[in-house]
Amino acid sequence: MDTVIRIGVLTPHEVAGPEPEFAAMAPGRLATRVARVTGTAGSDGSGGPTSPADLGALATAPFPDRAAEQLLTDPVDVIGYASTTSAYAIGFDAEMAMVSRLSRLTGLAVTATCASAVHALRVLQVERVALVCAPWFDPEWNELGAAYFASQGFDVVSSASAELSQDPPAIEPAAVCEWTSRHVEDVAEAVFVRRQWLPGCGSNPCAGSSDRTPRADL
Repeated sequence: MDTVIRIGVLTPHEVAGPEPEFAAMAPGRLATRVARVTGTAGSDGSGGPTSPADLGALATAPFPDRAAEQLLTDPVDVIGYASTTSAYAIGFDAEMAMVSRLSRLTGLAVTATCASAVHALRVLQVERVALVCAPWFDPEWNELGAAYFASQGFDVVSSASAELSQDPPAIEPAAVCEWTSRHVEDVAEAVFVRRQWLPGCGSNPCAGSSDRTPRADL
């Protein structure tokens, strides 16, 4: 019988992203518990804080620490901080400092979205990466994303919001793949696609694509 891994997820986002995503990626193999990171940062009422300042504030102590303590009320095996935009807002060094602090606090292995992407890209020996962001991302987020990966030595070929529907449920994974294939330059060795805006997509939206560019669907 396969062992079920108990994942504790911390996120400042109110939308139910981690709950269905982990279940879709590994049905029956993962048990997910989610704790929302809350604090004094503002929210626009449509899914949690959205500005770099608000997300950055929530990524600092004591807000993630308090949420992590909530996860420990029941056993979990590992903890992940699920927020691409938080990492963009605070940068790699602050993201890693948060991960290290939470690991010391909980005594568990802790990771975060973008830091994991950096590690994966390095394992794959990728140097040139393209970023595909949600259609509703402001240009500021695309710039912050490019700065995040550039700070870790990557050549960011492009960082752009996909020109697709502004309504998340209306976005089909195939449309993301098609847009990416048409707009990402051939020099890119990998594409980083922010997963949470792909409803119902339990795996890489471009799996089986005929073009040769690997995609990090995170």
